[in-house]
Amino acid sequence: MTAADRVLVLGYGNPGRQDDGLGPAAAEEMARLGWPRVSVQDNYQLVIEDAADIAEHDVVWFVDAARSGAEPYEIRRLRAGPDLAFTSHLLKPETLLAIVEQYYGRSPDAYLLAIRGYEFEFLEGLSERASGNLAAAVTAMRRRIGTSVEQKP
Repeated sequence: MTAADRVLVLGYGNPGRQDDGLGPAAAEEMARLGWPRVSVQDNYQLVIEDAADIAEHDVVWFVDAARSGAEPYEIRRLRAGPDLAFTSHLLKPETLLAIVEQYYGRSPDAYLLAIRGYEFEFLEGLSERASGNLAAAVTAMRRRIGTSVEQKP
């Protein structure tokens, strides 16, 4: 990433299902920074309309809760997926990247920040363990994005 890159942080998940709200919570933390050239959005799930926003950025961070996997979080580089199939209830980041590539001719650098969650019941509020993972994940994302944003153009 460079200081001129336009960055999109796209947090998604359902805050009404405890730790499933980790993506929107991370997006909220990033929005508070008010960094130039960093746009932040959150939603319950990825939608096809996100492709237009992704196409306008050089770097995209998809942020979601993980039911299993690395603790406290995992960062994985993403590439456009070869399968453009999707349903209205499941749209993967790789599919969105493929749509952006095919219809907008753009291939932004993309990352998935999967924050480990533990409780997914129909309740609001993050579990204590997930809150700790959120703090660590946001710190890591701030470092990765901040290195370029805080440089003078």
